[in-house]
Order: sequence, then structure tokens, then C-alpha cells
Amino acid sequence: MTVSPFDHPYLSALLGDEETAGLFSLEAEMAAMLAFERALAEAEAEEGVIEADAARAITASLASFTPDIAALRVGVARDGVVVPELVRQLRVAVGAPHDARVHFGATSQDVIDTALVLRLAVAAKRLDDLLEEVITALAGLEHRFGSRRLMGRTRMQAAIAITVADRVRSWHEPLERHRKRLEAMRPGLLVVQFGGAAGTLDKLGAKAAAVRAGLAARLGLGDAPQWHSQRDRLADFANLLSLITGSLGKFGQDVALMAQDGGEIGLSAGGGSSAMPHKQNPVAAEVLVTLARFNATQLAGMHQALLHEQERSGAAWTLEWLLLPQMAVAAAASLRLAGELATQIDSIGVLADG
Repeated sequence: MTVSPFDHPYLSALLGDEETAGLFSLEAEMAAMLAFERALAEAEAEEGVIEADAARAITASLASFTPDIAALRVGVARDGVVVPELVRQLRVAVGAPHDARVHFGATSQDVIDTALVLRLAVAAKRLDDLLEEVITALAGLEHRFGSRRLMGRTRMQAAIAITVADRVRSWHEPLERHRKRLEAMRPGLLVVQFGGAAGTLDKLGAKAAAVRAGLAARLGLGDAPQWHSQRDRLADFANLLSLITGSLGKFGQDVALMAQDGGEIGLSAGGGSSAMPHKQNPVAAEVLVTLARFNATQLAGMHQALLHEQERSGAAWTLEWLLLPQMAVAAAASLRLAGELATQIDSIGVLADG
């Protein structure tokens, strides 16, 4: 077993989402960091902070740059972050007389946080697409079976008769709200990080705001003041990830309970048993519960990571690296599984009398 089941050779087929996991790969992160350095050079040249020749030399070198990963590994162990060694390699690639203009006025956190946001923009689009698919699938179940009867249960006990529509609405209505939350969150989440050594962009002087705006525009991000130690954006996104998996966990738990005796719901597919061939286990439903509990647990850690001391933190920042990628993959995997589970439901409830 690998450290993370989300990229395990076979567990990831159950618990992962390949497209979202790919956003946190070495290749994706490196591409995003190099995009930052390219856009920074171009924005600074436009404002006269660095020479136009320097910007051209930097962008030309970036076009063919291949990092020395072994050296990056050594650098991270030494510096606690990849950017110092990456910038050293970039400066070597650019060469004199323009090497000193690489990364001018920026700090490691600017590169890594902005590179993260660039990938979260893609992740947010993936989540929105999957939310739409699941909502549509659940609405289809409501349309097909909504008028059928179910026994309503409160506190796990039989209560009064309800319709299938009553229960299915409790599955898809929260997802519709989460989709609206995601849309409302995007403008505040998908913003550039650019503050320099201590958040003041001191090396850029009066040109700081213009360079930051140009950098943001080139990267397709919103412009915003630096947020080195203000981590509420990421904690808010993590909270939404947990809300999504939590709502899908409720869907999964309901389906698993309804499938206990086979009388309330029919599934066209399920998991087999090595000991009991007659069984058809509601695997997708069970995993939805697992991923909901996983993200709820990780969310506490993301709230701990709000505690960035003074202007910049190493400890809290590193904690985010451990938690947020797995939460994003868990949310996408939950949506993927929920969509599959919805298509496996071929009957719910009982026909009404008459």
C-alpha cells in the first residue's frame, strides 16, 4: 500500500479521480510555476521594472527549460520549498546578463500559491461539471420513480409514508446549493498571490500594483492584495469540498440502508464477495460514506492551517500541502461515484395502490 490511496495502483480506481489527481502531479505543478515566472517577467517588462531584453531571454529559456528533478529534491530537503533551487536552475538557463531578472521581486510563496490557484481553477471546473452530472442523474430518478411510496424513517425507525421524490430531493437539493456556493466562491478564490518577501512588494516600488495586475491578467486570475498569511480562501474551499462529500455521503448511506433487505431499492450493479458469491455489495454507496468522513476529518486540519504566524509561515503552509490535494481528489471521486451509483439504481420504492 502506498502512503496515499488516491494514487495507489489499484485503490485509486475506487477512491480516486484521475483527472483531479493529475492537477497535483509534478508535471502540472511545474507547468504552473513556470507559467508564473513567464507572466511575471512579461508584466515587469511592460511596466519597465525589468528590461524588455531580459523578459525575452527569460521567456525563451522557459520554452525549452527542463528542471533537474534530483537537484530539486535536494533543494527541498535543504530549503523546505522547491522554488529557491528552481530559480537557481532558471537563472543558469537564462545566463548573463539577464539571470538576475528571473523571479525579480517575488518570493517562493508567490510562485507556489499562485501555481496552486491556477490548478484549483481547473479543479473547480471539474467539480462543477460533476455536480451538474450528479444533479441531473438524481433528478432523473425523481422523474422516473418520484410518485412511488416509501416508508419514511426518523431516527432509524419507521415513521409515516412518504414518496420517493421526498427522499430523492434530500439528495440533490444540497448539491444544487453547493454548485451555487462554488460559483460564488470562484472570484475570491481564483486570485493571484504576489507579495514579495514580506507582502509589501518593496522591490517594485510605485509599480507594484500595476505589475501585480498585469501578472494576474496574463494568468487569467483575479487581482488581489497579497494573502500570504490570510488563508481563509483555501479553508473556505476546503469547507465546500467537505460539504460536497458530506452531502454525497448522506446519499450513499441512504442507499446502503435501503439495500439491506432488497425491498426498497434495486441496484443493477454492485461488488462481489470472495466468500459469499450470492451477495451484491453496495460498494459505491459505502465509499461515499467513507470519503465524507475522510474530508470531514481533514477539514479540521485545514482550519488549523489558518494559523499562519506573522507575515508568512512554514509550518501551517506545509500542512496545507498534505491536506488540500487529497480533499480535492476525494470530492471529485465522490461525485464520480455518486454519478455511477445513480445510474445503477433501477428501482426505488413500491408502486402506489390503484
